[in-house]
Amino acid sequence: MRQLVKVVGIGGSRRSGSRAERALRLVLDEAGRLGAETRLIPGTDLVLPLFDPAGAERPAAVERLLAEVAAADGIVIASPVYHGGVTGLLKNALDHLEALRGDERPYLSGRAVGTLAVGAGWQGAMTTLSALRDTVHALRGWNTPLGVAVNTGVTGFSPDGACADPHIRSQLAIMAHQVVEFAVARRAPLTAERAEPALQEG
Repeated sequence: MRQLVKVVGIGGSRRSGSRAERALRLVLDEAGRLGAETRLIPGTDLVLPLFDPAGAERPAAVERLLAEVAAADGIVIASPVYHGGVTGLLKNALDHLEALRGDERPYLSGRAVGTLAVGAGWQGAMTTLSALRDTVHALRGWNTPLGVAVNTGVTGFSPDGACADPHIRSQLAIMAHQVVEFAVARRAPLTAERAEPALQEG
């Protein structure tokens, strides 16, 4: 890869080493192999005050989250399945991105976002993945064509984070490629041909 981009992974579980975090790390590892700078924001860093639209002060942990997202060229979001949906921890963190509404790239604008849901069953994993993709869309991010649902009833992870399922490993790698590819394309400078207006007087 000719141009360095930054990919930030956001985990939604407070449990260090959770299966959702292991899957997220695999995506970031592949993005790093492709040449991206990667940064993990684990769930333990998302223990934030409840989002208050009228709140005037932002704690340091919120400022760190906002700074990492604002500087990112690509995002990967992972959530365990909690009763068929994303964790409250993660949803609250994403709600705090409202503070980026006045940024040069508001919310998640201009970024590819890979989404990953991990649960003990297909139904919960799929509904959680769908909810994540809807939230990304609402935050103006570009969902990667591939989102990954992991059913831990059939897919296991070793203590060192390796995934035993070759199909899921392949899907996680594909999603990493899509995030990095989009990020590189967005960072590439406009050529004269690309910069020409679509309609010309004549």
